[in-house]
Formats: sequence, C-alpha cells, structure tokens
Amino acid sequence: MGMLSLPGFLSCGKKKDFSLSNEKDAHASDSDENSERGNWSNKGDYLLSMVGYAVGLGNVWRFPYLTYQNGGGAFLIPYTLMLALAGLPLFFMECSLGQFASLGPISIWRILPLFQGVGITMVIISTFVAIYYNVIIAYALYYLFASFQKVLPWSECFSWADEFCSKTRLVSDCNTTLDGEIIHANYSFITSNNLTCLNGTMNYKPVQFPSEQYWNKVALQRSSGLDETGGIVWYLALCLLLSWMIVGAVLFKGIKSSGKVVYFTALFPYVILLILLVRGATLEGALDGIEYYIGRQSNITKLMEAEVWKDAATQIFYSLSVAWGGLVALSSYNKFHNNCYSDAILVCVTNCLTSVFAGFAIFSILGHMAFVSERPVSEVVDSGFDLAFVAYPEALSKLPVSPLWSFLFFFMLLLLGLDSQFATIETLTTTIQDIYPKAMKKLRIPITLGVCILLFLLGLTCVTQAGIYWVNLIDHFCAGWGILIAAVLEIIGIVYIYGGNRFIEDIEMMIGKKSRSFWLWWRMCWFFITPVLLMAILVWSLVTFSPPTYGSVLYPTWGTAVGWCMIIFCVIWIPIVAIVKIIRAEGNLCQRIVSCCRPTANWGPYLECHRGERYSHVVDPKKEKEHEIPTVSGFVYTQQ
Repeated sequence: MGMLSLPGFLSCGKKKDFSLSNEKDAHASDSDENSERGNWSNKGDYLLSMVGYAVGLGNVWRFPYLTYQNGGGAFLIPYTLMLALAGLPLFFMECSLGQFASLGPISIWRILPLFQGVGITMVIISTFVAIYYNVIIAYALYYLFASFQKVLPWSECFSWADEFCSKTRLVSDCNTTLDGEIIHANYSFITSNNLTCLNGTMNYKPVQFPSEQYWNKVALQRSSGLDETGGIVWYLALCLLLSWMIVGAVLFKGIKSSGKVVYFTALFPYVILLILLVRGATLEGALDGIEYYIGRQSNITKLMEAEVWKDAATQIFYSLSVAWGGLVALSSYNKFHNNCYSDAILVCVTNCLTSVFAGFAIFSILGHMAFVSERPVSEVVDSGFDLAFVAYPEALSKLPVSPLWSFLFFFMLLLLGLDSQFATIETLTTTIQDIYPKAMKKLRIPITLGVCILLFLLGLTCVTQAGIYWVNLIDHFCAGWGILIAAVLEIIGIVYIYGGNRFIEDIEMMIGKKSRSFWLWWRMCWFFITPVLLMAILVWSLVTFSPPTYGSVLYPTWGTAVGWCMIIFCVIWIPIVAIVKIIRAEGNLCQRIVSCCRPTANWGPYLECHRGERYSHVVDPKKEKEHEIPTVSGFVYTQQ
C-alpha cells in the first residue's frame, strides 16, 4: 500500500484521519479500540451498567413475595437450578453475541438474516417497556417528594379518607351473652350496652390501610376502570417529565456519561438495602417476618408443584433482562478480547444474591408491621405495586423518624429504576446508531433528547386517572410472551441454524481456546435444556392465560383486545422480515430460504485486525452501504 492510499488502520481500531472534518462522536474517544462506535472507558463502567440493568424493581418487589409464596427457603432450590439451566446460558450467549460483532440488537442479525425480525421485536418491546417503566419511576419520585414532611401523608386517615380507612381491624358483629342467652349482635350495640364479644366469634369489617387509600385516592387519583380515562394527574406528569429529563441528561454522551453515573446509581441501592436491613432487624417482630420469608416455615413439599418451578424459571428469565436487546447493546461496546464469560457469571450471581438480600430487608420490616398491627405476616405481605407503594410505606410509617426511612426507600426504588431505564434507552439509541451511523455521530444529543421527548409524550396516557390500568396492561402483554417468543427463536436460530459449534468458535476468538470439557455444560444447555425450558414456559403461559385484572377491577373486552394488538404488533415483524428477506433473495424457494439462513457478507468482528483467517472474507463495514437496501420502515436489510 503506497503513501497516497486511503486512510488505513495504524493499529487495531485506530485510524489516521485525513479528512478536513473535525466532527467527533461523543460516544468515542481517542483511547477507544473501536474509534467508530466507541468503547466503555473501563471494565467497571460496563459491569456496573450490566448490574444496574439486570437488578431492577423486580428484585425488590417480586422475588421476596415469590419466595414466601412458594415454600420459603425451599424456593431457592428451583431458583438456583433455573439460573444455571436457563438464565445464565442465555445471558452468556447475548453478551458474547454483542461483543463479537460490536452491533446492536437489530444489526446483530447479520448472523442470520431470516431472523432479523427477532431483533426488531426486541427493540419494539423495549420501547413499550421504556414508556411504562419511567411512569413507575415517576411514582417513586412522587413518593420521594411526599416524604419531605414531618408527618408522612399516608400515616393516618386524613381528609381524603373514607369510612373504610383504618389502621386497625374493625369489628362488625359478634356473639355475646345477654341475660344468660347467647345472641348475635352488631358491635355498636355491644359497646353501647357494655357487653363483650365471645372469643372466636368476631367478624371484621373490610378496611383499608391509610397507605392503600392514599395510593389510590391521592397519588393515582385512580378511576373506576380503563373505560374512565379521566384527566392527566398533573403532579405525576411533572414527575414523569423530571424522570425523562434525568434519563436524557445522563445519556447525552451515551456510554461515556452513563458509565460514570452508574457508579452511584448501581452501588448506592446496596447501601440503602443494608441500612434498611440493619434497622429492620432491630425491630420487634422482625424475626417473624424473616421466618415467613426463608426460615423455619420453609416447605420442601412445595417442590412437587409444577407452579413453583414455573415461577422460578419466569423470575430468573425476567430478572436477568435476557431477550430485551439491552444485553447485546451494552456488550457491543466492549473491547473484543474482554472476558465476557466471567462477566456473565459475575452479573448473574450478583443479580440473584441481590434478590435474596433484598428479601431480608423487606420482610424484616413487614414482620414488624404485622407485630404492631396484631395481624399475621401473611396479611401484610404483597408484591408489585401493592408492596412498593402500599405495604412497605405503611410499615415505614410506623417507625420513629419515618420520613427518613421513607426517603431512603423511595430513593432506592428511584435508583433501581433509573439504572434499568438507562440501559433500555441506550438499546434504542444503539439501534439508531447502527442504522444511521453518520447521523448519530453528528446529532447524538438531539436524537437522544428526541427519543426521550417522544417517549414522554407517549407516556402521558399512563399518568391519567386510568394510567395505572395502562401500565398494568402493557406489563401483562408486552413484557410476557413477546420476550419468550424472541428468546426461543434467538437460541434456536443461533444454535441450530447458524451452528452452536460455530458460535463457540466465535467466542473462543475473544476469550481464547477452551477444552471440550469446558464447553460440555454450555452445549448441553444451548442445544437442549434451555430451549426446552423456554418452550415449556411459553406453552405454560399460553395455556394458563387469564384476562388482565388490576386488583379486583376487570378489564373491558376492548382493553384486552388492545393488549393482544400490542403483542401482535411486537412479534409480527418476525414473519414480515423473514418474508421480505426470502422475496429479495435469488433462486427457487428452497435456495432463497437457505440463502437467508446464511450470515451476510459483512458478518464478523467489527474491526479488521480481529477477523483472522476465519473472517478474512468479511466486507469492511465502511463499504457495507454497497450491500444494503433501505426499506420504507427505515430498517436496513442486507442483500445476500
């Protein structure tokens, strides 16, 4: 190559720039191995971003309840097995996939063009989830601000409460003795005549804790159902705007800025969990709560029930955030020879230990709440929204200096939510970057802010008086089957069509040659165990489907239809893209299908210096535009 040749690689990833333009993507820096896309500044940025993405609200408000419900400590047995058999194999696969090709969740399907619709499905589902997930963050912000009061507004039945609001159980009627005879009378008659109820004969009125009525009447201003939309709750809309402003501000430089913020947002929740655990352990009744969670009342016979194993597999699957596209996106900014194997194990184990640890912090304080209210722990335990915004706030309101503990708890929820949201939005911007690299290099900040503004506007529906019903509807449909379908097709496509052994050779190009015994477990999982488990979960979910509900509120028929339309919109791209690919290919039908099942000409490591002999034929990414056909939808389909 002569002195006057076009710009070439001086070293791996370092290009001499002979252009007159000084434009530079904030995503990349001079020290990056991949100067085109950029890399994480250091290993810590990546690991904490992955931990922040995987460790989310579900670790705090779903896992402890599932453990209690499914046999206590015995639940850890199927949970650990499902981690090893389903969660970790998929997690390792996605991390390796993104790191190997340095591409996002759509462009990564150069590996198998027929399945590029799977990547589109992942991105669309992540978009739906980003809309409602930030609404949950807005709830946490609202409660965070409400905690800055001397007396927590949900600690008593104030002016907003109705006659059913009470901090204690109210007797409605009972049996008593009058003139030597046993009679049944209402409680007002008994108290007015100075009588006493006979033991075991009292019936109680249906009452609600102040925190429950505050959540429904004040925070949400909840309507009667999806049919009654009501107006926008202005303070929730402002909290939603603030949450999107935080996300936009953190991501304005992509991974270079978010990678620094996660040192606080990913680590500080552990500090708060530890503080809550220490405080909870010193309270009366804490031991009762922990025993309900994982102690003497563990029920090993629960392991005989299929539902327990299904719950364990589902929790692992969703907790690790596999098949959302985020793991591929975040890993795509790794350096090529990063040890993604050890990273996958470290993040997965950290995620699961966090869930167990959070359970102790949650149940110790719920045990104290049960002690104070003279109720069994089973009556104060809940999951999801009811745990985060009803049961736990009620428990915190009973502690000395309750505003402090309330602030810490909701600040923790805020950080847990933001971490996951950063990665979700980074997934969307990475997708845009892979499709329009030049535009992203020039307009990263406007595009990132534009994505945030658009999703904020779409999320306004979720902060109306019927907003909680929309949040629950999207979660029920989009965050369920769509992800399972994408995961099943992902592992089948890579292992059975692209080739599991071929994929292992790709991984060894990054982490070095390994023995056959090293890969034995991964082969067993990838080729058989994990696909079978995912198919079983998917079939089980379809067979046991029940229409969505929020508490006792049923959804109208049209609401369920909207849910089905959302999930169809997410997954319909899989057959559409496959058909488009086959139509654009050459030859007879069989030849076209075979052609679409082969990697594209530009599949392989992003940088030329990493390709070696196996990928020496790869078309340089700078020339890939010669092989691409833009479509009406804006997605790029590569010719075979």
